Amino acid sequence: MTILITDEQRVKLLANAHAHAEDPDLDPPPVVRLFTPDAHATWLLTELDPEDADTAFGLCDLGLGMPELGLVRLSELASVRGPMGLSIMHDLYFVAQRSLSEYTRLARANGSITD
Repeated sequence: MTILITDEQRVKLLANAHAHAEDPDLDPPPVVRLFTPDAHATWLLTELDPEDADTAFGLCDLGLGMPELGLVRLSELASVRGPMGLSIMHDLYFVAQRSLSEYTRLARANGSITD
């Protein structure tokens, strides 16, 4: 099975979920960027459900021109293969440059996540 998040990222994603529960207006930067190397799908994740460590929240862009905030199951993403048979990858060099709401605003305006 493909490992999509590191232990360190898991800790940050869980911390964001706990902080968001305390402050619903919290707008953290994404912790993880996942992508398909052979398609145009991207996920920017900010939280991991403490009750179900397989469910993450973030900005989901399936490459259809309609990026949306939502929930994803990491186990399902780990099983996805793109048109060339490549699995979803974890961007090792991703460092968020803005908050999730700003990524979302820009992605909706552009029809895709641009960075």
